[in-house]
Amino acid sequence: MAELFLDDFKAGDTFLSDGVTITESEIIDFALKYDPQHFHLDVNAAADSIYGGLIASGFQTLAVCFRLFIQKGILAKSSLGSPGIDDLKWRAPVRPGDTLKTRTEVLEIKPSSSKPDRGILRLRYSAMNQHGDEVLSFVLNHLLKKNEKR
Repeated sequence: MAELFLDDFKAGDTFLSDGVTITESEIIDFALKYDPQHFHLDVNAAADSIYGGLIASGFQTLAVCFRLFIQKGILAKSSLGSPGIDDLKWRAPVRPGDTLKTRTEVLEIKPSSSKPDRGILRLRYSAMNQHGDEVLSFVLNHLLKKNEKR
């Protein structure tokens, strides 16, 4: 995939990632470190929860979804970080064995009025499981460089 800069995007551009399968051990390992709730940690306790079984932390799903897009390398030369996330929604549980893909869509390109070498790219991220069900969505504001060769 080509490395892109702020001025290379247009509203409506979409990108689809490869998939990754989430394992039971990855769910438990993440939960032990960052989200130690019983329905992420304990198969038996999770079976008695409202989820009827072990589920991934929403924070894990968010990190995986973000990684799947970033590892495509599209922003490798232009990323300057992010001022924040908007409209984060956990839409459905992610279970052991689910395979996730990330779809990103360009919502808006906002050149900076004070720093002409950069701007904000607003991307809507959607994570889908192997059934095509959306399990997570959010809007990320990427701070990107413009292409200095233009």
